[in-house]
Amino acid sequence: MGTMTSASTAEDDAPASGMGRRVLIVEDEVRLARLLGEALRRAGYGVDIEHDGVSGLRLAKAGGHDVVILDIMLPGLSGYRVLQELRADGHDVPVVMLTAKDGEYDELDALELGADDYVTKPFSTRVLLARLSNLVRRRPSSHLQTLGKLRLDPEGHRAWMDDDELTLSAREFGVLAYLMSSPGRAVPKQELLDEVWNEPYGQANLVEVCMVGLRRKLGAGVVETVRNVGYRITSDDR
Repeated sequence: MGTMTSASTAEDDAPASGMGRRVLIVEDEVRLARLLGEALRRAGYGVDIEHDGVSGLRLAKAGGHDVVILDIMLPGLSGYRVLQELRADGHDVPVVMLTAKDGEYDELDALELGADDYVTKPFSTRVLLARLSNLVRRRPSSHLQTLGKLRLDPEGHRAWMDDDELTLSAREFGVLAYLMSSPGRAVPKQELLDEVWNEPYGQANLVEVCMVGLRRKLGAGVVETVRNVGYRITSDDR
């Protein structure tokens, strides 16, 4: 079912493109907000939902979202007012206006106030997801950790070197995330056993075997061995 209204269901085969990004939905139609939230979660997004303008504005100002889907006709504060106050306070989070109104002046009003896109109900779930994907691709995620050409998404458990996604085991991801939390610091093997394996009496060769695979995937020079200590991650673009 490609079109979503307050009485329809979301598509089951929506592409998983969210990459751990967070979306705030501010929509007073409870069923529509729930269906849209389900579709976004299946596509890999983290989702927060509010049903009125006052609560939506408060959560949007708190930050932590990569995009806001904002209905125009809201109780408390209109979507126009929410958008206006966000921009006045310097928040540049991308905003997609969502409304049953379809007049060209409504669209112009939203865009002039600082909206990044405009979708009219009923709408195609796939089209909305494509638009969101385009917006978040152009905006660095607030959750991504970066070190040179290496990017890591702790919430989505994904990592990239340049634009190539790395296929990491759970242990490899854990080690990489821990090393990236303290770039340049020599991390002892025992500390990795404690924090990643949660095995204070584990054998050091567990870390060594994991590191062989991780280094092969990261490429030479990203993780250095610190003799008689452990490992240190460095920028790969030196």
